Order: sequence, then C-alpha cells, then structure tokens
Amino acid sequence: MQPSTAPAVPVDLDAAHALGVTDADGTLHLQGAAEGVFDLASVSKPLAALGVLVAVERGLVDLDEPAGPEGSTVRHLLAHTAGYAFDGDETVGAVGARRIYSNTGFEVLAAHVEESTGYDFPEWMEQTVVQGLDLVHLEVDGSPAAGYRGTVPDLLAVGRELLAPTLLSEELHEAMRTVQFPGLAGILPGYGRQKPNDWGLGVEIRGEKDPHWTGAHSSPRTFGHFGQAGSFLWVDPEAGLACAFLGEERFGPEHVRIWPGITDAVLDRFGAGEGGG
Repeated sequence: MQPSTAPAVPVDLDAAHALGVTDADGTLHLQGAAEGVFDLASVSKPLAALGVLVAVERGLVDLDEPAGPEGSTVRHLLAHTAGYAFDGDETVGAVGARRIYSNTGFEVLAAHVEESTGYDFPEWMEQTVVQGLDLVHLEVDGSPAAGYRGTVPDLLAVGRELLAPTLLSEELHEAMRTVQFPGLAGILPGYGRQKPNDWGLGVEIRGEKDPHWTGAHSSPRTFGHFGQAGSFLWVDPEAGLACAFLGEERFGPEHVRIWPGITDAVLDRFGAGEGGG
C-alpha cells in the first residue's frame, strides 16, 4: 500500500522529526525524515517485550516463572511490578505492590531470555522480531530498555504486528495489551503520579489517564510507549490505527504540549478511513 498524499499533520518542532500512520494492512501516511534512523529510547521496551513474548509463545519462557527479585516473575518484570528502581539492582518496593517504572527490569528480562534460549538477546531479537517483521533499519545491539535505534517505517511494521499479530497467538497478544496487576498506582515519567497506572506486558495502557501523551480522542484501549528521545509508538485497536513519531529533539515540554494534538489530528484524519493509499 502506498502512503497517502494527505496534508501533513501539524508538528510544531524545529528539529528533524518523522511521523507515520498505519492500519493493519499497510502504511497510510508518512511525513518528515521518514528514512531517518533515530534513537528510540524507551520505545525500545515494547520491541524487547515482543521478543520476550515470542520466547513465551515458543514454550522457552513462561510468564509466571521466577525472574528477578525473590517472588518476582517474568510477568512482573514486563509490567514494572518487580520492585526494581529505575536503574541499578536496588529494589525499592515489594513485588506486586506498586508500579515502579524500571530500566533494570528489562535488562534482567533480557538476561533471563538469554539463559532460557541459549541466544544472546540481540541475536534473539534479530532472528525473531527483526527478521520476523522484515524490519530494515532497526538496530537492537543496545540496551533492551532504551538503546535501540530505528526508523518510523520500522515502528509502523511493529504497529501492524500489534494490531494483527503474526508472531504471537491471539491469546498472548490479548494478554500483552491487557492490564496486568490492575489498580496499582505509579508514576508515569514526565506526567506524574497516577492511580491507576495501568500497564500490560511491556506496553503502557492509556485507560482514563489524564494528563497523557496520547490524545483526547484516543480510546481507553490504546497502548504503546514513549521515550525520552522524543519518540512514541501508540496502537489504538478501536480506531484500527498505529502511529509512530521519532525526532532529534529530546522529550520536553513541547512534546507534552503537541503530542496529544498530533494524535487527535491523526485519529480525525485517518480513523474514518480518510487518506488511505
């Protein structure tokens, strides 16, 4: 499918950036530096989570097997409830007590998958996610928490997978986008304390959060991730759309200000099928 020639979605940033929209069938819209390779920062996490879940799908890892601190499981690590601090090996909370956003949890996940599969995690990601989704530019040799690099078309391919799974069963895909350990409070970086602070397996779930980086028109079932590199990937199952944003300007007040409007413009323009190629 060829991207549409619809007018650009307004983006009020001076630095280089790229934006793309897709449905389950193919790319609907690209604008900006679409072939630029940008840091994904924490948008790395849902990609790494997909790699972990492929290991679950293949029976090499179980969501409820021990991993991380005593009492913690793979599921806890994916859902940021293992008690780890943001960085470092320190635990700052009891397992399952609250949502503590953690890079460490994803480093521990990668090591667990390495032990379970016999592959280095970057190699596992290459063989399962990169090759499985025919990603062209995605670089997965950095930290699974925040070290990947890629393009908007790469993220749109991931978005299509998250709309209509090919690597995961429907059951596991549904678990990924379903709230794990409901009702837990936590801090969404950049947006403050939220109760509940809903997460699935490696993805944040919008629910009724306010403020939020997605739009006022986003459905509560919207899920995805944003990153400190000024990056995001969201998937809205109700609209049947995924949207990716990458840029050179690090996350800050301008992103907080403009991202919801970008999302609403995308939903208004493409959610009803307008602009499709």
